[in-house]
Amino acid sequence: MQVQNLPEGGLSVNFFKRAWLNLTAKKGRSILLILVTSAIMLFVLAGLLIRNAADTATSNAKKSVGATVTLSANREAAFKKMHSSTSTSKSSRPKLTTSPVKLSDAKKIAKLSNVASYNATVSTSANAKGFDAISTSTSSNTGGGMKGGMGASSSGSGDIAIAGVTSTSSVTSFESKSSKIMKGRGITASDEGTNNVVIESELAKEDSLNVGDTIKMKATTGTKKTYTLKIVGVYKASSSTSTEQGPGATDPSNSVYTSYTFANAIKGSKYKNTADSVTFTISDPAKVSKVKTAGNQLISTSKYSLSTDDSSYQTVKASMNNVKSFADKIVWLVAIAGTIILALIVILMIRERRYEIGVLLSLGESRWKIVAQFFAEMVMVLVVSVVLAGFGGKFVGNQLGQQLVLQQTTTATTSSSSGTTGQPGGSGAPGGSTGSKPSGNMQGGPGSSHTGSVAASQKQTDLDINVTVMDLVELGGFGLAIMFLSIMLASGGILRLQPKKVLID
Repeated sequence: MQVQNLPEGGLSVNFFKRAWLNLTAKKGRSILLILVTSAIMLFVLAGLLIRNAADTATSNAKKSVGATVTLSANREAAFKKMHSSTSTSKSSRPKLTTSPVKLSDAKKIAKLSNVASYNATVSTSANAKGFDAISTSTSSNTGGGMKGGMGASSSGSGDIAIAGVTSTSSVTSFESKSSKIMKGRGITASDEGTNNVVIESELAKEDSLNVGDTIKMKATTGTKKTYTLKIVGVYKASSSTSTEQGPGATDPSNSVYTSYTFANAIKGSKYKNTADSVTFTISDPAKVSKVKTAGNQLISTSKYSLSTDDSSYQTVKASMNNVKSFADKIVWLVAIAGTIILALIVILMIRERRYEIGVLLSLGESRWKIVAQFFAEMVMVLVVSVVLAGFGGKFVGNQLGQQLVLQQTTTATTSSSSGTTGQPGGSGAPGGSTGSKPSGNMQGGPGSSHTGSVAASQKQTDLDINVTVMDLVELGGFGLAIMFLSIMLASGGILRLQPKKVLID
């Protein structure tokens, strides 16, 4: 910048105009500054966008990803009681005795804060009467071809697996969409005290059954009474439901849903107003431990136990925390590197403009106003760079975010798969213990594998990256901080400069 380009009428208040004239006069250098600053701002914005999206995903997970507390019999206490028995006679050998959950106790827990809803589950079986259950046979199954499969006719075991629930919509397989209602509707709380039933589509197809038809089932215990049920819905079980079930198992298509009250009626009058387990859906997964603590104060811990399952929420939270941590590192590394790069550029600018600075100082301009001029120039560059970064920030943020989420999802899926491989009671195997995974699913229910919850967790880790005005404001704040630090690091040369020496040189 030449002295003759300086504004007439004094220098004291016109460093803004000098900054503008300098930028327009040195277009090549200004474009280079804009490109360098835009690159720095682009990656800072990408980091900010990923971090904010991770925070939003974690917050949304509190509302959409399930966390449950399950009330069931305290098996550990029952085993201790059994082992403490001193009887040695085979005829009086101690047996494991557990207590069904009283719904009156469950309703006390349901009134706690942060409990959104609850689902009582009762598992039993009955024999089909007037229609045929799905038959299964394998080369290793000597009972193949029997109605209901191997063991269907054994004592106390029916060929139709009955899953009594409060609501099918609260069952894990339906929540994860691995099981879907194809016709009619699912079981709801309004079905309590009725004989309404939801059957699997393959069973409906095999016996030409449809919504509105009636079927009969005969209890295998007690008075062995025959019940008439009305079909209110047909569901499709997951295609990945395992058929590798143990002896006495029935085909997954023979699993039906009814109200828990009907399942209790099949089991016998002594089970009235009870359930095998009751699963409570927690509105805020972060409060699941608090609900468990409060619930333990309302029940007899020698009879019941409360188990928690917030694995889906924790999976999303852990993944998003890792993504957020990486995004923070991007922001700080780019900010530090950008500060150093811009400081070096400003230092080179100052060396190039020593004569201009010397003339201004000799004319009486204060040193801080010369520093302010350089800062004003960099702020003008910053404004243009922020606009350019705003256009490209979403694209870069999406690309980085997708790679980070893919890495975290793959890690989470691998961990979940290795943690559930080979566990009994999964994949819809009848007799699977609801205590092993308190998910609100029933024993023997179709699609009770952990795959559905893992898939739900993966879905929740998608990042919704959008550039907002607040993001640009935050980026501008980072940019101003970077510019200020850069100018301060480079201003030492200006403060030490002696105008007489500069002009003589």
